[in-house]
Amino acid sequence: MAVAIPPGGTFFDTLKRSFIDVPVGADEKISTSEFLEAAEGLLTLFDVLGSAAFKPVKSDMAGNIKKIRDRQLAAPTLSETLQDLVLNELKEKKHTATEGLLWLTRGLDFTAQGLRHNLTNSSKELSDSFRDAYGNTLKPHHSFVIKPIFSAAMSATPYRKDFYKKLGEDQDKVQSELEAWLAALEKVVAILRAFTTSKEAKW
Repeated sequence: MAVAIPPGGTFFDTLKRSFIDVPVGADEKISTSEFLEAAEGLLTLFDVLGSAAFKPVKSDMAGNIKKIRDRQLAAPTLSETLQDLVLNELKEKKHTATEGLLWLTRGLDFTAQGLRHNLTNSSKELSDSFRDAYGNTLKPHHSFVIKPIFSAAMSATPYRKDFYKKLGEDQDKVQSELEAWLAALEKVVAILRAFTTSKEAKW
C-alpha cells in the first residue's frame, strides 16, 4: 500500500500520531492509547520501504500491537499507561499483552537503530544499517526458522537515496522531521526496554 504524501509535505504529515506526541509522565509512564497510535503509524514506514519482504516484520509488529490493544479494551481503567497495563495483567496471572509489548519494543528498537545508524553514517546503505540493527535487537531472540525471513527483508531494502526521496521532496525538511520523530521514538524505546526487561515485568 503506497503512502500518499501531501504536496510539499513529508511522510511524517501522514501519521495519525507521531512519537513526539506520545505523553510520557514524570514517572516515565507511557500513555497506552497514544503509544499504540504512534506504533501503528510506524508500521506505514514499512510500506515506504516497499518490499514484500518486510511483510513478516510488519505483521509481527501489528500482531503485538493488537495483543496490547485487546488487553486495553478488556480492562481500560487498568491500562491507561503501558506500565499499568502490564502490571495489572501480570497480577491476573496472564501475560499475552506483556509478551506483546516485549516483542513490540524489540521491533521498535530494531527500526530506531536501523534508521539512527543510517542517519549517522551518510555513506551506508539501508540494508547495512538494518542488518546491523537486526543483529543488535531481534536476531538473538529469533529461531533459526525466523532468521532467514528477516534477513531477506534486510537485503530487500531500497537504496538509500530512493528511500529518503520517498519520505518527501524537501530533503532538509525530511531530515529534520525524521530526526525529531526518531529521537522521540528512541526515548520511548529506552523507557520500554528498561521496563520490559525489569523484574516486575517478568512472568
